[in-house]
Amino acid sequence: MVVRVQTDLFDAGAELNSFAQNRTNVGAVVSFIGVVRDTKGDLSEMQIEHYPGMTERAIGKIVEEAVTRWGLVDAMVIHRHGNLKPGAPIMMVATAAAHRAAAFEAADFLMDYLKSRAPFWKKEITSSGADWVAAKDEDEIALNRW
Repeated sequence: MVVRVQTDLFDAGAELNSFAQNRTNVGAVVSFIGVVRDTKGDLSEMQIEHYPGMTERAIGKIVEEAVTRWGLVDAMVIHRHGNLKPGAPIMMVATAAAHRAAAFEAADFLMDYLKSRAPFWKKEITSSGADWVAAKDEDEIALNRW
């Protein structure tokens, strides 16, 4: 199990290759990469803040829950913080399981958690100013299905 919170850019291909390498005991590896989205066309950057230590522990607990709940062989979460430009990767989730349904469901669960409950604070910097990103009802609805 890997949980990393970092400022540095990650190489998703290399991360996935390393995660999946030599896994002869799984039938599925699922991965997802989240990127900074510029929905209005004027985003300069997204600032992502967190409390070191607390964030890693919180994500680690939810990854452990996913591993137990879906019988995963392994799971990985990488999440960036700092100032990120539109199109930059924010996070990556990877799961490995005996069967694809468990790998997909666990990855989806982890992504829903990261979107709505992981202790990150996001501020969008645009040409007209800066605004904190508020929680969205649809993200809570997605998380509640688990």
